[in-house]
Amino acid sequence: MSKGKVLILGSNATRIETRGGRWGATGQYLNETVVPAMALIEAGYEVVLVTPNGEKPVIDTASDAPEHFGGDAAAHARARDFYAYDPSMRARTLRSVIAEGLDNYAGVFAPGGQAPIVDLMQDQEVGDILRHFHAKAKPTALLCHGPISSVAAMPYAREFRAALIAGDAAKAAEWAEGWPYAGYRMTVFSATEEKVIEDNILHARIYFDMPFALTTAGAQVATTATDFEPFVVEDRELITGQNPRSDHPIAAALIAALDRARGA
Repeated sequence: MSKGKVLILGSNATRIETRGGRWGATGQYLNETVVPAMALIEAGYEVVLVTPNGEKPVIDTASDAPEHFGGDAAAHARARDFYAYDPSMRARTLRSVIAEGLDNYAGVFAPGGQAPIVDLMQDQEVGDILRHFHAKAKPTALLCHGPISSVAAMPYAREFRAALIAGDAAKAAEWAEGWPYAGYRMTVFSATEEKVIEDNILHARIYFDMPFALTTAGAQVATTATDFEPFVVEDRELITGQNPRSDHPIAAALIAALDRARGA
């Protein structure tokens, strides 16, 4: 018997704005999606993948490599097969699960890759979902760039994002008023980690880094002194992980939180 259902918020973005009016390829990270999903299923939970348009997220090619699975080629192959063929990885629309009733879900998880910066952080239905889980104090886990999705819970998420792109931090802070996660402790992909992606993969600069955005919104953001070290922060119902290597730790923290909620 299932212990309950967990939503996985996926992105449909395949490109991201970069400085100079250009675009770079992006997507969702394979390990960040699959490692927690497989762990949840192993722990007895069902997972339901949802995206804005109901199409399956495109995997960022930078993540489709054994190095994101501890150098284990077999683990990478299992992850690819799971994402390609497991029935739980068939996407539904955000709207459909909202209409079905969010009380049917025990928790929510959003993986990263830079894609959530483009769509999830300004999606009104993502905002509806996160506000529900916040109000009900249900486990909410966000990994790597996933924590930027929490911006969607603002009343004026699109305006906040536009102000960040315009370089107007003061205006962004004004638009952030009413954000339910203001004052929360959290982590997110660091500015120095982002620079590695910009230098070696995008070959361009994005408009804002994640710690700056969340700090501007009112969060208390912490990141590791050493890039790409696993790091997870828990504050109330919110569980955040800093980077791709935080995939296993955040999965364990989310499962523990879900089990505690069941016990309560």
